[in-house]
Amino acid sequence: MTALAEHLAGGVTTLCRAWLVTRRDGVVMGFTDHDRGIVFDGLDFAASSGLTARALQQTTGLSVDNSEAYGALSSAAISEGDLAAGRFDGAEVRCWLVNWADPAQRIEQFRGNFGEIQRSAGSFRVELRGLTERLNLTIGRAYQSGCSAVLGDRACGFDLGRSGYRVEAALSGFGDQGEFLFAEGTGPSDRWFERGLLTVLSGQAQGLTGLIKKDRAGTARREVTLWHGLGAALQVGDLVRLEAGCDRRAETCRAKFGNFLNFRGFPHIPGEDWLSSYPVPGKANDGGSLGR
Repeated sequence: MTALAEHLAGGVTTLCRAWLVTRRDGVVMGFTDHDRGIVFDGLDFAASSGLTARALQQTTGLSVDNSEAYGALSSAAISEGDLAAGRFDGAEVRCWLVNWADPAQRIEQFRGNFGEIQRSAGSFRVELRGLTERLNLTIGRAYQSGCSAVLGDRACGFDLGRSGYRVEAALSGFGDQGEFLFAEGTGPSDRWFERGLLTVLSGQAQGLTGLIKKDRAGTARREVTLWHGLGAALQVGDLVRLEAGCDRRAETCRAKFGNFLNFRGFPHIPGEDWLSSYPVPGKANDGGSLGR
């Protein structure tokens, strides 16, 4: 830090910026706006690799630091296919100001995540959001009838690895409306995987996931439809994993998963009909519990 400050005070500088992008699938990419690649901390930062950024806005207090990165799409670095598939969504970003003549002289200026990504005419533009953006997330429990946990997380405690709740199968075809087709006998009963998760385990779309909208198990095949496309094409024979879905109701937690002791909802909270209820002749109107 002291050496870099002395270098900056010297009048003639040899500075560049280095960017490190870490995708959620673990892929790490380094970029620099210098005309040659640089290396530090065992990381390679490639030059002319299609990523640079505008001036960083930094403030004191809890305001969110932000910037905008832009560059050219290329198969060697950031490809249009990877952006469309969502592989860079939420990626972690770090930025350093570096003395390229002596990379040990550097300072980290920004750390955050990718935000909104736009692409057109062979280029892309991405919003960068600082760490304080995470303070905008809602934390805490809500009083609602449905469960607030996510199936399989720490609060839920259910092991999706149990037999029948997670199935791996090869894709056998596609339906007329884009449904994914699987051979007869894939998984348990009809609608078992609805609201669950589909994860691609092989092929061009490997690592991508999608939420299951519909799950129909017929006599000859099983049809699975997602809420949104995966962003990359699947091929017949690609291996996928289907995980059971949960509609967050108390009845489902008890009957389908046998996990009611970990239910994180309040199923006996009166609904909106109770707020507008009125006395009815012939019915008990003693003000007692509606859950009897």
